[in-house]
Amino acid sequence: MKNILVLALIICGLGAAVFGQKGVDTQTQKIKDDGNKVTSRTTDASRSFDWGKGKTKVRDRLPNPYKLNSRRDVLIDTITQALAEKKIILDEASSRKPDGILITQPFVFAKGAVITQNELGRYGVLEFADNAWTRAQYTLTIEIQSIDGIQNKVSVIAKVEGRAGNGLSSEWRTVQSSGLAEDEFLAKLIELVTGNSPDPAQDTDQ
Repeated sequence: MKNILVLALIICGLGAAVFGQKGVDTQTQKIKDDGNKVTSRTTDASRSFDWGKGKTKVRDRLPNPYKLNSRRDVLIDTITQALAEKKIILDEASSRKPDGILITQPFVFAKGAVITQNELGRYGVLEFADNAWTRAQYTLTIEIQSIDGIQNKVSVIAKVEGRAGNGLSSEWRTVQSSGLAEDEFLAKLIELVTGNSPDPAQDTDQ
């Protein structure tokens, strides 16, 4: 009788252990399943990220001089057209078209203290931070260097000036060009010669 009781207790103990182990296995499996649901999301593969929408696209500065495929006489006419479209007047008296040198009249690109300070900081390198700038202008010198009959290098140099005053007097001061005026003109010229603008197309809202 005593042996039968001991055997019954052993069987009950084994049953409880097996049942407990199954409970652990079930709980462990549930944790694994929940973990898989988190780490393997079906929507991840089709998700797209837009890091640059709404931001202005920019490009590197164009080489200066820039090589263009165009006859010299045609290129001079195209340069004149590019200046006209940018509302920059060619100084006929100072220019030497037979030598491939075109010089513009000063082009005022900023007026007023606030606007001039900002724009002059873009087109020039300011070393006189204490000045009150009221106007800004640049003069372009464009030179055509022939390579052969249909290839030419076009170089552009901008003389950037700001009108500075201290309350008693004012004067035009030359500042170092940042290269922006030259780059903008070359971009316009390339567009007229090739039919394609080097500037990247900007995103537009649909």
